[in-house]
Amino acid sequence: MGKKGGKRTYYIYLFRHGQTYYNKKGIFTGWLNSRLTPKGIRQAKIIARKLKNKKFQAAFYTKLSRSDETLKYVLKYHMECKKLVKDDRMIERSYGVLEGTSHEAFIAKIGKKLYNLEVEGDAMGTIRPALRKQIERFLGRKEYESIHRGYDVAIKNGESYADVEKRVKSFIKDLVDYIKENRVNVAISAHSNSIRLFRKIMENSSREEISKWFIPYDKVFTYKIHV
Repeated sequence: MGKKGGKRTYYIYLFRHGQTYYNKKGIFTGWLNSRLTPKGIRQAKIIARKLKNKKFQAAFYTKLSRSDETLKYVLKYHMECKKLVKDDRMIERSYGVLEGTSHEAFIAKIGKKLYNLEVEGDAMGTIRPALRKQIERFLGRKEYESIHRGYDVAIKNGESYADVEKRVKSFIKDLVDYIKENRVNVAISAHSNSIRLFRKIMENSSREEISKWFIPYDKVFTYKIHV
């Protein structure tokens, strides 16, 4: 905690869970559970070391095991954290009918033009860059560029980015109120797309910007709240 212009400064430490087995295999995970890989555990420990000398009194996580598991490594250094809160407004985006589908199978169907890309094309933001090149070969560069318009359209039985943004915005509002009321720093163990929308709101970024972001497994995003 610090002071700025007579106000105190409180900190939000936001980080992604470590790599899971589904991440490693290139599977759309969404609300499915998948455990951390050995690499994912190492990444969680990197986050823990980065936060070792920080102080926070409350931590938030989701019902998905990868969020909880990552947070446990972080909490080993934080006996001062007495409040743990499960809040699924920071859960991963639901990929609906795509959950459990491999990226390779998704790309193959794109190659055969079997997917409604206006609806499901923005799911490609999850796919690593090397595989996106395959999609470009199937579709052509212009068509690939044009499909990033599904922000407000949900994947079948899943969520749109707009849906995720709505719940993350609600979470941020309550989080700021919580920090102001309790005068605490907080840590949040979250997921790629909830972090993407959290950053969009807190950094006042555009839809175009966030579609280009990759959210690393071993980075801490820090935000200040002045009270």
